[in-house]
Amino acid sequence: MYNLYLFMLASVLLTIAPGPDNIYVLTRGIAQGRGAALAAAVGFTSGLVGHTMLAVFGLAAVIRSSELLFSLIKFAGAAYLLYLGYRTLRQREPLLSGEPAGNAVALRRIYGQSVVANLLNPKVSLFFLSFLPQFVNRDAGHPELQMLVLGGVFIVVTLVIFGMIALCSGTLGNWLRTRPAVSRRLNTAAGVTFIGIGVRLAVSERGI
Repeated sequence: MYNLYLFMLASVLLTIAPGPDNIYVLTRGIAQGRGAALAAAVGFTSGLVGHTMLAVFGLAAVIRSSELLFSLIKFAGAAYLLYLGYRTLRQREPLLSGEPAGNAVALRRIYGQSVVANLLNPKVSLFFLSFLPQFVNRDAGHPELQMLVLGGVFIVVTLVIFGMIALCSGTLGNWLRTRPAVSRRLNTAAGVTFIGIGVRLAVSERGI
């Protein structure tokens, strides 16, 4: 039980710390409102389910041991983020102009983009592989089941915190939407942010 409480505390601190995923959620919320931000938050959280499975069943160990496989996944993720940044920079209209993304098609697209962006980040898999086992109680047995539970806890924590970020960013987005000059600058800033994250992922080292 002590391990679980410690794990929850560590999960909260790690999720709050600024990173590519929560920055993306924040940017979506400011740009397109609460619905878009919540779609991105749920998308990233869904991606964590895949990373949990990879960690539990050992595929992340294969990624760690294979330089080629790690590089392929890493560059695929970086390329996807660079593409999102390019698309954002190419937008001629201010990022916050018009109505927020509220229709089902737009929200599904944002959700899908978030899932893909999360799944194509191999450092998340490697993080799970290193992080989860440290809180497994070997004396209790069934380490795979324990890791599944821990992964589920991390996912819930992430969903709650990302959801809070999404709600707050939507409020800020409503304020910015009435200020076109600020929203145009945000359009450029969002594109540069996505590109910066992609470049950082591309040049990152294999180690955690």
